[in-house]
Amino acid sequence: MSGQFRLGLRLLAVLAQGPGTMHTSGAIAEELGESAVVVRRMFLLLHQAGLIEQKKGPNGGARLSVPAKQIGLGAVYSAVTPGWLVLGDPAVDSAMKKVRGAAVEAMNETSLAAVVKKMKKV
Repeated sequence: MSGQFRLGLRLLAVLAQGPGTMHTSGAIAEELGESAVVVRRMFLLLHQAGLIEQKKGPNGGARLSVPAKQIGLGAVYSAVTPGWLVLGDPAVDSAMKKVRGAAVEAMNETSLAAVVKKMKKV
């Protein structure tokens, strides 16, 4: 599992546990043991993918833009892992693009909500 995917998933799990609340990058960074800069960079990727919304200012932060049960793990993976096994050979890269598509589709069978539910049991 890529470190970016792991962090994106952990960050979204925090947001999913308080879906209506704006969460600051500093608070999430502290909870996850990451730097606020790394969390803000992840916020940007997740925002660009439409998974979170952000608000600036004293009451700002980030929150999920859609319910956790509507966010598939494949969507998270695609948002935070732009390149995947690109080797520079057109024939191979074309095949790998199909493999990635199938993997993302399979990952989308599991939602963020399902992951958060399992995390709570541990």
